[in-house]
Amino acid sequence: MKPPFTTLGLDHVVLRVRALEPALRFYTEALDGRVERRIDSLGLVQVRLGKSLVDLVPVASPLGKVGGAAAGESARNVDHFCLRIEPFAAVELRAHLAAHGVEIVGDVGTRYGADGNGPSLYVKDPDGNTVELKGPPEAAK
Repeated sequence: MKPPFTTLGLDHVVLRVRALEPALRFYTEALDGRVERRIDSLGLVQVRLGKSLVDLVPVASPLGKVGGAAAGESARNVDHFCLRIEPFAAVELRAHLAAHGVEIVGDVGTRYGADGNGPSLYVKDPDGNTVELKGPPEAAK
C-alpha cells in the first residue's frame, strides 16, 4: 500500500558535537549556513543551509546528554550527509575550504544523487562527520 504522503526532501539533520563554536564556524563560514534559531536552554542551534537545516547539539548540553557519549572514529552516528551546492568550481571550492582549514577527503568524483550524476567532494566537519558537497547534475549525453 502506498503511503498517504509524498517525501519532498531532506528537512534537517541533527548532529551531536563535542564543541559548538568550531562546528558553528564550519557550517557558517566554511559553508554558507546562517544561524536561524537558538534554544540555549536545550543546547540547540539550528543552521540554515539552503532549504534544509543542520541542528547542532553539544554533547554536554541538556539535549546532548540524552544521546550519551560523543561519537568518534570507532563509533559513528551517521556515515555522511550531502549538501547540494551550486556552482561547483572545484579549484575555487578547494581553495575556499583550505583557507578555512577544512579537511578534504579524496578527490572530486562523479557521484549519483537526487538530481542524477554530478561532481562531488567529501569534507570533514570539526567533529569528524563526513559532509558531501554535490554540484549540479551532468547534462544528459
